[in-house]
Amino acid sequence: MKHKISVFEKIIDEAIKRVLKDCQPRTLFAPAEYILSLGGKRLRPLLTLMAADLFGKNAEEVVDAALAVEIFHNFSLVHDDLMDNADLRRGYPTVHKKWNDNSAILSGDALVIEAYKYIAKTPVNVLPDILELFSTTAMEICKGQQYDMDFEQRLDVTEEEYVEMIRLKTAVLIGCALKIGAIIAGAPAEDADSLYEFGINIGLAFQLKDDLLDVYGNPETFGKKIGGDILCNKKTFLLIRGLKHANGAQRKELNRWLTAIEYDPDAKIKFVKNIYDELNLKFVVENLIEKYYLASLDCLSSINIPDNRKRDLIILSENLMYREK
Repeated sequence: MKHKISVFEKIIDEAIKRVLKDCQPRTLFAPAEYILSLGGKRLRPLLTLMAADLFGKNAEEVVDAALAVEIFHNFSLVHDDLMDNADLRRGYPTVHKKWNDNSAILSGDALVIEAYKYIAKTPVNVLPDILELFSTTAMEICKGQQYDMDFEQRLDVTEEEYVEMIRLKTAVLIGCALKIGAIIAGAPAEDADSLYEFGINIGLAFQLKDDLLDVYGNPETFGKKIGGDILCNKKTFLLIRGLKHANGAQRKELNRWLTAIEYDPDAKIKFVKNIYDELNLKFVVENLIEKYYLASLDCLSSINIPDNRKRDLIILSENLMYREK
């Protein structure tokens, strides 16, 4: 598994180095190249190549579509960081901090256009299906981001609303990455759909893990400041469950911190984390992550190929569930 994955990762890394290389003006393209160069997990393009390989397709024949997914993902990060006023991404200054807000907006736009240029290289016989899937996913991600921002102004967000938001904001692109690979490889429609649902469940578990690490992770390995979601009043599952199950005194203090305009950031993070600890919410979220992980395995098991061919995806999924960054 390690050998195959390392080959796929090398293909992706080499291809990404060529994206927007030497394009002018540098003031537009340098920020775009910068965010792409920061690395990260390269999870989504890796899944595209793995999905294609699952059905016998050569990775090099799918790499352009995989790049489209990764480029679009990085666009979403640039704009997401700007909207959150985040300082760090993957342990480095965010684009709007290293350059400025306008550069983040325009270079992000350039990344979207470049993503569509790469998706257009898809084989013509499957291009209509791929384009519809990619465009639908792109719009769903925008919807998810809007819900995420809307939720910052609300104290009555439900757990169901939160799960739908992270499905749109995070999970659909993971499902899309997998399904694109399957479609290009000529997989039966029902298997491509099952692989998409596998990705949706992995994506939900992945985002829940990310939310957990934002509070309980190690800042040296996580790559971002701990407590960023708390400072932004993001309605994560932790906060929603906390508001729902807090006693009167806890809820009153939570609401005070959530509505405060001026506050000590470290004090806010410490207080909210203490409430989470008192309510044992880390354990609750870990159980929910396990639920979605098991659901993803059910989807994978329904795909009509030998189980030994699925082993790489299972191992990768396990690594995602138990990661520390």
